[in-house]
Amino acid sequence: MSFLEEFQANLDSLPNILQRKYALLRDLDKSLQDIQKQNEQHCEHEIEDIRRGVRSGSITPDTSLIRFSDEALDEQKHSIRIADEKVALASQAYDLVDTHIQQLDQYLKNFDEELRREKESIAAAGLPASSLDASTKSGRGNESGRRGRKKTRQATAAAAATVAQTTSANPAGMDLDIPVDPNEPTYCICNQVSYGEMVACDNPDCKIEWFHFGCVGLKEQPKGKWYCSDCAATKNRRKGK
Repeated sequence: MSFLEEFQANLDSLPNILQRKYALLRDLDKSLQDIQKQNEQHCEHEIEDIRRGVRSGSITPDTSLIRFSDEALDEQKHSIRIADEKVALASQAYDLVDTHIQQLDQYLKNFDEELRREKESIAAAGLPASSLDASTKSGRGNESGRRGRKKTRQATAAAAATVAQTTSANPAGMDLDIPVDPNEPTYCICNQVSYGEMVACDNPDCKIEWFHFGCVGLKEQPKGKWYCSDCAATKNRRKGK
């Protein structure tokens, strides 16, 4: 079983595991609310009894000697234990998701390294780079929700997974310059399909919207707003007026 297949198998079981933990969290939360309400009423009655005792003189008005009953204190301790259980469950759920994210990050890192080595081997052999470029052209990104936001981790993973399937089915050195599906949307100044890391122009009226990192000279996601060269030039002209 490949890493991608193993990751997919583990990912399929994640929703059910999280659902069970969240159901238990809801049960614990309900129990905690019931105990807190019961303890609140218990303490209010005891405080009222203490007040009556102080007014009648049967209880010395010394705050150092006044305390809640053992039953009320036990309820409070039980509430703390339930709260600790909730925190532990929430931490387990977070760690589960974080582990899957780290596994995916490692896969993407390994994939990028393999792609780099393959490109170097093709360059060393003197073969045209179009064979490697064609293999990346067939990668499928997540096309939903592209406008107005940077490409998500899931979209990058989907592109990497599809490219991995393409490269495994076509050994290195073979000519993979096959026609692109005419129905697949194209992006960037290169007018190619989605693949690899991409960045969105923050101009909502940008005609292209999405760009490949390499085509615009980027190596990582820019911080803050980013505009393509055309939109940046238009924006500067408007400022100059």
